Amino acid sequence: MIHETRVIPLDGRPHVGKSIRLDMGDARGRWEGNTLVVETTNFTPRSAYRGANADRLTLVERFTRVAPDKISWTITIDDPTTWTRPWTFGMPLTILDSEQMEPYECHEGNYGLVNMLEIARAADKGKTAGDPAGR
Repeated sequence: MIHETRVIPLDGRPHVGKSIRLDMGDARGRWEGNTLVVETTNFTPRSAYRGANADRLTLVERFTRVAPDKISWTITIDDPTTWTRPWTFGMPLTILDSEQMEPYECHEGNYGLVNMLEIARAADKGKTAGDPAGR
């Protein structure tokens, strides 16, 4: 989300070799009827979910449109070296036309960030955080 984009090949190609590790893993998709199934492997140790074994972790997501404004999303997490059996959770993904989709700009117009940096720079110069003028 935000700075990560997953490109999910749907052409049947195999996963990349086990020596190639990615923070978002290596995703491959296929259709099972009207459900998009995405299998992801090849995580890095730092990105493996809940400390799972990055060499064994596999995530299988299922996206099924169940209404014009709703997709059923589930994910099955499998790592036999971390859990006794695979486990699944899910939630509906909904479209709300009443809510505007906000773009993901970096920090344009983020005045909170500007203020935080000003305070940090003032602190670095020895000024107190409560008095930006340094009195």
